[in-house]
Amino acid sequence: MSTDRNRVRGYFEPAHFNAAQFRADIAASSATGQALQIEVPGLLLEASGPDQSHAITSEGAIILQGGPSIRGTAVQAHGLAALWPDLRSNPDAVLNSLQGRFALLWLDLSQPVLHLASDRFNTHDFCWAQGDQTLSFSNRADTLPRAARALDPQAIFNYLYFHMIPAPGTIFQGVQRLEPGKRLAYSNSASAEVAPWWKPRFAAVPRELSALKQEFRDIVRASVAEEMAEPGVAAYLSGGTDSSTVVGMMREVSGKGARCYSIGFDAAGYDEMAYARIAAKAFGADHREFYVTAADLVANIPSVAAHYDQPFGNSSALPAFCLAKLAAADGYTKLLAGDGGDELFGGNTRYAKQRIFNAYYMLPSLVRAGLIEPLTAGQWAAGVPILKKAKSYVEQAKSPLPDRTEQYNLLFRLGVDATLSEALSRQTDCRVPMQLQRSVWNGVQASNDLERQLGFDWRFTLADNDLPKVIGTTSLAGLAVGFPLLADKLVDFSLRLPPELKLKGMQLRWFFKEALRGFLPDEIITKQKHGFGLPFGQWALADPALKKLATESVHGLVERGILRGDFVERLLTEHLPAHPGYYGEMVWISMMLEQWLQAHAPESRF
Repeated sequence: MSTDRNRVRGYFEPAHFNAAQFRADIAASSATGQALQIEVPGLLLEASGPDQSHAITSEGAIILQGGPSIRGTAVQAHGLAALWPDLRSNPDAVLNSLQGRFALLWLDLSQPVLHLASDRFNTHDFCWAQGDQTLSFSNRADTLPRAARALDPQAIFNYLYFHMIPAPGTIFQGVQRLEPGKRLAYSNSASAEVAPWWKPRFAAVPRELSALKQEFRDIVRASVAEEMAEPGVAAYLSGGTDSSTVVGMMREVSGKGARCYSIGFDAAGYDEMAYARIAAKAFGADHREFYVTAADLVANIPSVAAHYDQPFGNSSALPAFCLAKLAAADGYTKLLAGDGGDELFGGNTRYAKQRIFNAYYMLPSLVRAGLIEPLTAGQWAAGVPILKKAKSYVEQAKSPLPDRTEQYNLLFRLGVDATLSEALSRQTDCRVPMQLQRSVWNGVQASNDLERQLGFDWRFTLADNDLPKVIGTTSLAGLAVGFPLLADKLVDFSLRLPPELKLKGMQLRWFFKEALRGFLPDEIITKQKHGFGLPFGQWALADPALKKLATESVHGLVERGILRGDFVERLLTEHLPAHPGYYGEMVWISMMLEQWLQAHAPESRF
């Protein structure tokens, strides 16, 4: 979900495009950060922003978003035009040689054919739509030229299911987002051709543990150093292992404590400032603390919701934006974030939970089929607490992955028919989200369920959710962002690391913690994961202004024909007061959806 500071957009009509006229009319040029505008029959190319560069030659046009390197040297230093021979002969090799965040467009006049490509995690991306002999494209779904802006009812359903809209879909009918690690080619052929240029393959290479630890720390240090190459760099600090590692490595690289920013909440069970202070003290950081209030949410929710190119419901976006805005006010130009450690090295609690379910099949089939399943199958089992728990365990264990992970999906738990209006239900298919999840799951190249879960999360947790959260909120604050724990070399290292070192028994991210033992404070290594979650449900009940904003927003979805009115009444008057932490999530995603619609499609009805 692109919310970057750059703008790249255009269209290509091969039938009306004349390469000779392009060469005659367009002067050769090469520039970084300068705006580009080319419009000739059959072609529009626009590019602007600090992180884009371009090269226009007699061979065609190349536009690069981001600042990747090749063999340690920035691509711009080589000259974009130097890429032409290899882009023509072996484009996948070129894309695999680019290290770092990028999206690449190239128009090859020799054919002619237009190519688009996004990086491994879609941190820079492209959206596209194919019309009558035309391909429109943009780095935002809401700015494609010559593309209709009709909202897609299925995308609304997908948003309520995922709390974001995963690629390849977007909020707009007919507009697709290029998936991570894929490229597109469009010429005079009937349709655009999309193919992967990178697919992660988990293949363990056993080595001595001491050597693995040293290599890991060297890669992390080098990744942080690369992200600190320019001045004005600070960091997020949650007090978890990832952000603490980044802040600690920043001191090793620079020789002095880094400026870092932490969020706090004056609410029991949410505030983790104590851990952030431990990490800051250990690494001599210049630590800034910010306690978010309900008033901060009311002030910033509309602008954060509107900034994205489609509805986005990750509630951590608001705390992330508050910190980014503070860093910008302090004069910093870039923040480093610790995203990626859990998904690369097995740190999410659901990985251990799924191992518990998989253990069911270690029991002899005779015990499962002849004893456990008959005992838990009867209706009477529901009245016996221990059998009720056993019944739930067996049902979940017998459900295959990834289906098993979605048995507690919020929308399905609330009931699709009880939640959505009849009008929206008639226009959507509740099977679509799981079909996409199964497709991604089946495409992960791994020999075990743990690494299939990791590959699955690289897509749905990182590329579609957590990374857009950070990229969007930092760009709204006018900042760049870096993800040193997602450096290509570290990703490749994780693909080679044996799975038993990632999840050792039931110990999450065992290798990561062992490799950093003695570097990170012990309290950080042993703490439970939390992050930047916020007590929205509690505040929506207690703060009048936030309650008004949330209530009016959710009722707006009833007027639009998205949610049922009777459901919304129960949600706000019964469910939310009884369980604010659980039902607050539904109120939040509904509010953010309505706020986006007010900004981008105020007249929309379903």
